[in-house]
Parts: sequence; C-alpha cells; structure tokens
Amino acid sequence: MAEENYPVIHYMGINQKITYDDPDSTILECSISHQIPHLHECGGNGRCSTCRIRVLEGSKNISPPTMRERELAQVRRWDPSVRLACQCYVKGDIAIQRLVWTSAEINKLQLETVPEGVAEERAIAILFCDIRNFTKMAFENTTFDMAHILNRFYTTIGDPILFNNGVIYQYIGDEIIGLFGVAGGTREKNCRDAARAALGMNYAIEHLNQMELVDFDLNIRTGIGINFGKAFIGHLGHPKHKQLAVVGDPINTASRIQSFNKDVNTRILISQSVLKSVPEGTFELGKEFSTKFAGHEHDSMLYELKGFKELDIQLELQSSMDFLFTNKDEFARRFYERVFEKAPQTRELFKKNMREQGRLLTHMLGSIVYSLSRPENLKTGLQFLGRSHYRYGVKKEHYPVVLSSMMETIEEQLGEHSTPKLLMAWEQALNYVTGEMMKFAE
Repeated sequence: MAEENYPVIHYMGINQKITYDDPDSTILECSISHQIPHLHECGGNGRCSTCRIRVLEGSKNISPPTMRERELAQVRRWDPSVRLACQCYVKGDIAIQRLVWTSAEINKLQLETVPEGVAEERAIAILFCDIRNFTKMAFENTTFDMAHILNRFYTTIGDPILFNNGVIYQYIGDEIIGLFGVAGGTREKNCRDAARAALGMNYAIEHLNQMELVDFDLNIRTGIGINFGKAFIGHLGHPKHKQLAVVGDPINTASRIQSFNKDVNTRILISQSVLKSVPEGTFELGKEFSTKFAGHEHDSMLYELKGFKELDIQLELQSSMDFLFTNKDEFARRFYERVFEKAPQTRELFKKNMREQGRLLTHMLGSIVYSLSRPENLKTGLQFLGRSHYRYGVKKEHYPVVLSSMMETIEEQLGEHSTPKLLMAWEQALNYVTGEMMKFAE
C-alpha cells in the first residue's frame, strides 16, 4: 500500500501530522516512535490515564472503547471524546489533542475522584506554608514587584508538592496549601510525601533567594506545618460555581501548626499524627513542643522536622532538577556525544531528528523523577520503555554505556551543586531504571 493511503494523525496542539503506518500500534506507540512526547506513566496499560487524548475529528476512525476505558470514563466523568491513547487503534484520518502535557499536571487528575455536590471523608496529610514578614515585604516593594515575587514563590514551593503526588489546594495571600492522599494511598506514604515536599520547599526557597531575589534585596523565610487526619473533601458551593473544598479539624490544626513556627522560631513542624504514621527513626527531628490549640481540650505534641535520617533518593533527585535542566538541549547534546564516543555503533540507532530525540530524553527523565512518587506505575512504565527500546535496536550491552554517560553528564551539569550524596542518589535511581529496562533487551 502506498504511504499516502495510510491514515494520518493530526496532533492539533503542535500542528504536526504523522502517518499511521503500523496497524498493530496504538496511538501512544505511534507518538513515541515519531518522537512526540506523550505521557504514559503506567507504561500504556490503561491504568493511569495520563496518555489521555481528546478526539477532535474522526472519532469513527478509532477502535471502540475497551472495558478499561469505559470503567475509567465512568469513574472520572469523561465525555465521549476523551480516550486513552494506549488503548486506541486507528483505521482512518483523525485529529487529536493530548490532554496531559507535563508530569506536574498528573497530580490534578486525582481531583476527578473527588465527589460532586457532596463531601466524602478521606484520610489525608495537609501542608501549610507561609511567608514570614510578608507585610513588611509588601510595604517596601511596589505592587508590580510583589506580584512577580509571589508568582515566583508559588511556582518554587508548588513544585515540591507536585513532585510528591500532592495537590495544590489553595493560595491564600502569602500562603499555599498542599494535600497528599486525595485519591488514596497509605498513611505512611502520604505523610512521607508531605514531609519530603516540605524539605524540598526549604531547598527551593534557598535557591530562589540566592539566584532570583538578590536584585530585590530579599531573603524569603517560610514556616511550614504538616498534619494528618480525616477531613471531608468534595466539590461544593453554588450550583454554577462549585470548587474543591476541604473541611474538618485536621486542616484547621495544620494551619495552627504552621503559625506556631513563629512562636518557637522553627521552619517545619509536624504533628504527632504525622510522626506516628512512619516507622520510628524515619525522620531527623529537632526540638519538641507541647501546646494547646484553641478549641482543643488536649495538648498537642509538635516536632521540628530537620530531614530524613537515611538517604531519601526522591528528595535528592527532586532538589537537583532545576540545576540539571536549565538548558535541556545542552544536557541532551552532551549526553549523546558521550554515548557516541564510547559506542560509535549506536549512532545508527538515531536516524531521526537529534534535537527532538534530546527533548524526548529530558522529558522521559523528568517523568521518571515524578513517577517515583507513584511507584505503582513506575515499574510497568519502565517495562514499556524497555520493550520500546528493544524494538528500536537497543541491546543489553548498550545500557552500561548509557548509565556511565548519563552519570558523567549529570555530574558535569550539576557543577558546584554536585555532592557525593546527590550523585549516589542518581546512580541508585538510574541503576534501577536501566535494570528494569534491560530485562526486555533480549
């Protein structure tokens, strides 16, 4: 059959058309083979819904919804135009739009599980983060400058929430609220994620102060409070303006814990319910405090959180992302130069646009770091990558070359920010990633 007779997939968001020349490939597999970044956290198994698309034209030219698609569509209240790219086969021309563009957007998908019009009790970890001396900062800077500073602040401290499978619930003036466990998860995991997000915020604020706020003569300090408990969650409000609402004592207590930092000059405080949620010896703790909050008949024990006692790979990797990917194209160029120098024969595997290939590489790396907070999807995602790379011609002996080239590139890109602990975290993570992918290289 001549190529012009093959169906064409039009990716509307990037205005790119590709030929669907393999009837045994799903839309997701077609995207990847044509170097179009397409999120697929669970590895195309129809579980995570991150590869979702909206079919804008040619809906009759796609295979009918699978049972898994129908179940997800019902639970998440999708309209018929939303499909899973990993479940769809094409038999005629279509136009589609990818609905999840970045790993950071994946967390918002949890909100589809929140009931409409009613509240449902769920056990969650709640994080409050507040800027210290905000009133003084607002007085000393113009309104325009404060808007810029707040936007940078929200972005900087919002990323650690999203890295750790959290949902940004609200911005209230100079305060941000994160929720962990909205769509489920164990008590231990949700509290670990919240603690890691808080520690990541501290790293991020230090970077912001050193790199971006020097010209404003500012040094932002924050107070963070974390609590765990059962709260009512739902989309509530006026019938024409419903929004996510979280109600209950645990969220009020989290706010008070955050505020208590001011009284005792600490940066991160956690409640006893958070501490009891993880195995003994998980956290490195500082001072302990006992206080009675308004409306409580009992004293509350609070603990200063200083860090994790043992190496936390996720925290180390997350804290390095800004330094690694300041120039994604340059990172990819240096990596592939090393690979081709060590194994010249691998150049034959990359016959398409290397610039696009580089962007696919950094997109994949970022997705893996985000996926570490969702381990239930990570392993199947790596299996999918392993099978895909095998089809492209990647062999078992190529993986050690990839691993050493990647570690050298990471160390070079980190520069003065490189530490033995950080490199150890990257090496452990990449050993796991390549180890899982290698299982399918034969």
